[in-house]
Amino acid sequence: MTGRFLSLEGGEGAGKSTQIRALAAALRARGIAVVETREPGGSAGAEAIRQLLLTGEADRWSVRAEALLFAAARADHVEKTIRPALLRGAWVLSDRFLDSSRAYQSGAGGLNDGDILALHRFGSEGLLPDRTLVLTLPEAEAQARAHARDGGAGDRIGGRDRAFHNAVARAFAGHAAAEPARVRLIDASGAAEDVTARLMDAIADLLP
Repeated sequence: MTGRFLSLEGGEGAGKSTQIRALAAALRARGIAVVETREPGGSAGAEAIRQLLLTGEADRWSVRAEALLFAAARADHVEKTIRPALLRGAWVLSDRFLDSSRAYQSGAGGLNDGDILALHRFGSEGLLPDRTLVLTLPEAEAQARAHARDGGAGDRIGGRDRAFHNAVARAFAGHAAAEPARVRLIDASGAAEDVTARLMDAIADLLP
């Protein structure tokens, strides 16, 4: 593979979608071909599974069924979108990837992290981003941003309680501590352009 693969992670209201667009624009300004994508989704099959995952009642799926659906969506996303883009030399920027499954279904959902990784090895052949950038915010600021974005409704996962989302944040921090070469925590507070600059600093060693 000749391209680069970056994932942006973080809790609700961290600004991932905004920063994906800004980071893509900054890379394109350097002459880099960029593919912007998201999870769950990013391919026709994965987008169909997205609707199953994010709509309906909070208890629509058990945590195990949810993990299997995410893994299935990711497998299609990797096969149909991510690997082809990397092979043609593009940089892929994904709004969420494996670390979200680990944080939401394992760290906060109670599943064994090894089981999530085993699903990933089978479904997506263990593909990992070159760099995972986790946007972090104080809890109160994240809640305010999420409320401003969707009026506090959220989807069936984003609408879970505070304890769940605090566990997600702890899981992301744990990933960064365990894999500092791949996973970086990025302060998402302040002006959007300042956050983008921090992201660019965090991938400086990957830039051509």
